[in-house]
Amino acid sequence: MASKATKTTQSKYAIINNQLRNDLPDFTSGDTIKVDVKIKEGEKFRIQTFEGLVIKTQGSGITYSVVVRKLSNGVFVERTFPLHSPIIDKVTIVKRGRVRRARIYYIRKLSGKAARIKEILPTKADKK
Repeated sequence: MASKATKTTQSKYAIINNQLRNDLPDFTSGDTIKVDVKIKEGEKFRIQTFEGLVIKTQGSGITYSVVVRKLSNGVFVERTFPLHSPIIDKVTIVKRGRVRRARIYYIRKLSGKAARIKEILPTKADKK
């Protein structure tokens, strides 16, 4: 017979597994992604796209989050997205980048051509 603590733990994991998204693409730091976010204005919802460079991924499971950096009107903006949140509508990969670090904070200090990330071109297997 299962104890009361075991039953509550099982129900907690069942709730968490129910809220996990399975439509997220596989991306890492250095990739450029588009995140479609639901914005509530009054009674209506609209979709706002945030496109930028992934500089950090963090956590696992329900706590998985990503930091995306973009240039907006001459100012760099970084935003953290919890990817399993219901406000995230869709995530798409724009291009893949090759970096040798998991967290590319050094990109903050670079500007111009020095801040470019080398792009990984798709292979024939990716095109199919």
